[in-house]
Amino acid sequence: MDAPTTPPNPHYDRFGGQDAVQRLVDAFYRAMDELPQARTIRAMHEVDLGPTRQLLTRYLSEWMGGPGLYTPERGAPRLRRRHMPFAIDAAARDAWMACMRQALAETCTDAGLRSELEAAFRRVAEALVNTQAAPAPPAALND
Repeated sequence: MDAPTTPPNPHYDRFGGQDAVQRLVDAFYRAMDELPQARTIRAMHEVDLGPTRQLLTRYLSEWMGGPGLYTPERGAPRLRRRHMPFAIDAAARDAWMACMRQALAETCTDAGLRSELEAAFRRVAEALVNTQAAPAPPAALND
């Protein structure tokens, strides 16, 4: 008798596959550059978002149930550990979620799927909160 298997995460195919994941990531980082409340979390990233975009695309592809593009390259996600160097408080979590909600609104026409993904992203964002204090403002580049 075969061992029971966990059904695959259906979000990847329902969302539209790799091209849709890439559009989501592009919309997410565009929102991060545009939304005033996202300034603090944008400052946590490198100026050049190219490598970060690629990394998030690989992660989300796998996380949504698509091809395993992240784990073979980076190992287990361990998101909380990877984000510990950053002061992530409720405001940072909410700013991240505002960017993701905007990106989902732009890229996901299926309201039910959008709601499922938003709830899942909310759980992830909540798990990354690691401080009660507000993050320090970024230092000026010319200081």
